[in-house]
Amino acid sequence: MSMSDPIADMLTRIRNAGRAGLAETTMPSSKLKAAMAEVLTEAGYLAGFSTATLSHGGTELTVQLKYVGKDRAPVIEGIERISKPSRRVYAGAGEIPRVLGGLGIAVLSTSQGVMTGRAARQKNIGGEVLCYIW
Repeated sequence: MSMSDPIADMLTRIRNAGRAGLAETTMPSSKLKAAMAEVLTEAGYLAGFSTATLSHGGTELTVQLKYVGKDRAPVIEGIERISKPSRRVYAGAGEIPRVLGGLGIAVLSTSQGVMTGRAARQKNIGGEVLCYIW
């Protein structure tokens, strides 16, 4: 079965697993999803991730979620998909949005790979705004 928006599916799986208090969640893997997981891990929103090859030849991405405090509150409070298959959203280097006044991050797909909005601003490059995370 093909999916119309695999990035939205990834973000929804992470959101649902965090709300359910799960330690990790799995999903079909792709290069873009692995790059996004790497950016979120470097930004401190995920504990880690790994990819594995399945017996039928596909690959699977496993994301370890991160929690804080005694009540184990998820680090990711909110995720919002911005650019969708029906409406792509692009931002130039000077137009990259700040999420919650700098408390969250924007994840961009640029010509130099997937990176945070802050990193794209420092490199003075724009790209497709994939999602906001706070």
